[in-house]
Amino acid sequence: MSATEFAQFGVHGVQDKRDWPCLTLEETRRVLEFFKTLALPAHVAWHSMRPFSAVGHVQLEGQGACLLKRHHILLRSVKALEQEHDFIRHLACKNIPVCPPVAMPDGHTALNLGEWTYEVFLPAHGADIYQNVMSWQPYFSLRQAFAAGVALGRLHLAAADYAGPERGGGNVVPLVSSMRVIGQPDLVPALREWVSRQPSLQATLAHRAWEQDVQAVLAPFHQILKPLLPHCTPAWGHGDWHGSNLLWSGDDVRSVLDFGMADRTCAPFDLAVALERATVDWLALSAPGSVAWQQVEAMLAGYQSVRKLSALEQQQVVAFLPLVHVEFALSEVGYFATLVDDQTSAEVAYAEYLLGHGRWFAQGEGKELLMRLPAILAHTSRGEGAV
Repeated sequence: MSATEFAQFGVHGVQDKRDWPCLTLEETRRVLEFFKTLALPAHVAWHSMRPFSAVGHVQLEGQGACLLKRHHILLRSVKALEQEHDFIRHLACKNIPVCPPVAMPDGHTALNLGEWTYEVFLPAHGADIYQNVMSWQPYFSLRQAFAAGVALGRLHLAAADYAGPERGGGNVVPLVSSMRVIGQPDLVPALREWVSRQPSLQATLAHRAWEQDVQAVLAPFHQILKPLLPHCTPAWGHGDWHGSNLLWSGDDVRSVLDFGMADRTCAPFDLAVALERATVDWLALSAPGSVAWQQVEAMLAGYQSVRKLSALEQQQVVAFLPLVHVEFALSEVGYFATLVDDQTSAEVAYAEYLLGHGRWFAQGEGKELLMRLPAILAHTSRGEGAV
């Protein structure tokens, strides 16, 4: 295996250390024995650079291939994965171009072996042109930003009647795009209760004045969101919408991938996630021009060409934007500090992600984005700003 195959995306870009070992051929053979419809694996042709799990493109004997994804059991249980899979199947029935999971003979689509859980997918259609691009990077073109908006709008229309409950029920599922906390009327007490149900995260935060930090940096944004919360319509969303979770045919979206961060939130929340993921260059905030303004407009124009936002939903998108990262960022703090013992990355997740993103929205270009976004949402709802 070459050195580049060990590379992984980390908190500051590409790193040469993986959090989890790459999939081996012996491991893939052991796992795929449970998926009787697939041929035996011949070799693992490619390893994803994406963090939090291990993903391999497995070439099968004779012909064909599959994608095998391995998670630590503390991150994804069989139940949590199969909730995600049920949502994918719902979207497939609504003609959204997704890739449903491969099922075992007993109908289950996730497998637990020891400390790992596994899921298997057939290759999706389209070109993986963002394979080596971090999620916090703009689209390659305005046309692709527009197409990404169109595809997300269609997904939200298809998801509107999906009645699946939030992931995990009463248990916290880490590393998902959730609004369990920011969707409550009182931010700090809700976060305190959420943290208390995660002993490892609670221990990690014990030496920090985290409640005071949240109160100072994030609570002012939550006060703006609070009166809008009773008017949110719950619905599942993708949770991690950016170019590398889409496959492409030219400038058009061919397939939608990776619902690993999906949960029951609401459409304005999920649209705010999509804006946060791909229209702000978070890894270059020190340089001027970190907001891809034309792409903000193009993506919103594409979205509203198929799913027009109400005036209230437009307000919700703006209010959610500086807060959609909160629960995921705190999950990252616990993940890095305890599960992979990376204290440096845990500090980055806390100081630069959880608090740093909040501070960015309170000044300079971040504040400008929140101020200009209502006008952009309004004129794209009128069919203006299309590519």
